[in-house]
Amino acid sequence: FISPYEAQKSPCVDICQFSGPKGWCIGCGRTRDDCKKWKSLKPYAIKSLRKELNKRMDQMAKLDN
Repeated sequence: FISPYEAQKSPCVDICQFSGPKGWCIGCGRTRDDCKKWKSLKPYAIKSLRKELNKRMDQMAKLDN
């Protein structure tokens, strides 16, 4: 179970280097645009983006190996 607070909490890990594929942050997987929009996203959009971020981070991890 994810509380509403945890769901809204930013995935930022204070790395903020947008040098990944397609401009993805190597710390959280978001784009600069994703970061700007985060606070205004509805819960369903956050849930969807979190799933996408997991995929992005997996893709970047595979590139590192």
